[in-house]
Amino acid sequence: MSSQSVIFFDGVCNLCNSTVQFVIKHDRRQYFKFAALQSEFAQEQLSGFVLKAKRGDSFVLVEDGKVYEQSTAALRVAKKLSGLWRLLYIFIVVPPFVRDAVYNFVARNRYKWFGKQESCWVPTPDLKSRFLD
Repeated sequence: MSSQSVIFFDGVCNLCNSTVQFVIKHDRRQYFKFAALQSEFAQEQLSGFVLKAKRGDSFVLVEDGKVYEQSTAALRVAKKLSGLWRLLYIFIVVPPFVRDAVYNFVARNRYKWFGKQESCWVPTPDLKSRFLD
């Protein structure tokens, strides 16, 4: 997996699923692959990393064999997107404790604000190759 950039996301979170669909739309080079944090694949791949957040509570990016979480992961993803979205990476200069405080506030309220599904989102057949499980 070290040569792939994989986004691990909460598969039952509506905000997370919308974010994945947004990334797919703006990832014209198909740089990213995706896996739900609830999947066996995620459990196996992330077992060797020490994560700040509990499994399922964070947006995790594994890129070049390194793990990035929360706001740092989101900004690194934005950097690879097409269009002006990559300009969001400028916020990497904001100290992580500030960025992650905002990230964690949204993460704590994501189900209340955006809702939750009973099961993980299933990609369409043409997107299936972008998902790892």
